[in-house]
Amino acid sequence: MEAAVADGRLPAEQRLPTIRDLADHLELAPGTVAMAYRTLRDRGVVLTEGRRGTFVRGRSVLRPRQAIGMAVPPGVVDLAHGNPDPDLLPDLGPHLVDAAGAAGLYGEDPDPWQHPGLVARLRERVTEAGVPTEHLAVVSGALDGVERTLAAHLAPGDVVAVEDPGWPNLLDLVAAMGLRAVPLAVDDDGPMLDALASVVDEVDAVVVTSRSHNPTGAAVTPARRDQLAGLLSGRDVLVVEDDHGGEASGVVLASLADTTRRWVLVQSLSKSWGPDLRVAALFGDARTVALVAGRFRLGPGWVSRVLQSAAASLLVDPDARATVDQAAATLRERRERLLDALADRGITGHGRSGLNAWIAVPDEGAVVAGLQARGWAVAPGARYRQHAGPGIRVTAAAVTDPAMAMAFAADLATVVASPARAVV
Repeated sequence: MEAAVADGRLPAEQRLPTIRDLADHLELAPGTVAMAYRTLRDRGVVLTEGRRGTFVRGRSVLRPRQAIGMAVPPGVVDLAHGNPDPDLLPDLGPHLVDAAGAAGLYGEDPDPWQHPGLVARLRERVTEAGVPTEHLAVVSGALDGVERTLAAHLAPGDVVAVEDPGWPNLLDLVAAMGLRAVPLAVDDDGPMLDALASVVDEVDAVVVTSRSHNPTGAAVTPARRDQLAGLLSGRDVLVVEDDHGGEASGVVLASLADTTRRWVLVQSLSKSWGPDLRVAALFGDARTVALVAGRFRLGPGWVSRVLQSAAASLLVDPDARATVDQAAATLRERRERLLDALADRGITGHGRSGLNAWIAVPDEGAVVAGLQARGWAVAPGARYRQHAGPGIRVTAAAVTDPAMAMAFAADLATVVASPARAVV
């Protein structure tokens, strides 16, 4: 069945035979088929919906969301990649050279689990946001921290509220873990209060992107944070905050930390300081951090001491800090320039923070194809949506000058006005 899903012979949403019917057909014990279905569910391939039956997941882990879309042909401007601009990142080279002697050995004292200098710097980064920092684990990036937190508390079949539209890798991860995602609508200020209120009694966890939301650029404001905290307070819900954008977001962090009994804030260095650092801080309640750290030691053991040392050095380097601060200002300028150019054409875009902008369109397939015909590659909204309306994601960080912003806005306006011709 996994092979059939992977190559498309079993399409998304396909209803599978009942356990008894398949057992009779294959001349197997029903318990054997039930175990196979359970394994497929736990591996994120199928979804069981009680009396309705068992179905192939709409977006199986075997067919990741990032695969949705078109290859970028030569000569087309790539506004689909979602990466930071390499020219806006600090130089890692000297810090990696200096850190080369920091490699840890097994059982060292002090042991290599956490670089003390890095831990101190990571705590300083969230102090102003009022995040409790007593309990901290160093993990290998934002998604690694999110996965380990969900695994520490949830089991296959549990329900997770996930932003809609939202990060494709997170949606795929939830499916791969056998969890059930329910959509959480967002606006420019983060998850919408009414949307959370409608699902909060049925979910086991809520995942919130603090800022640099992918794909919309939303950022949780202090006012929205207070509203969400008021709704979550006193409930036995795991709250997982993803702050992958960090300083590159260009807005202050408004955190839901310590709102509920079980919570984490995962803050990555990747977008601001370098994607290949693979270093993130995971703050949280004592039990959750202990569970994550303990399980981490039984797997990878620790995040490379060399990378931790390089990150610690970067965070105290005034030149690197100046580069990151300038990058945040440059990214803000590029986002605003793009949004203004779109507004001049009567098109509303969204992008309060981070690297990307989201634009609602009537027919995303036609718009993606039409823009590519005019020399632009953008990401189709299908990668990011559960129930949200169609749209496209544009990497605003790659729109480097006013002429590019105006040209893109003009071409988009043309394509939106005549989507049928754009497909041809």
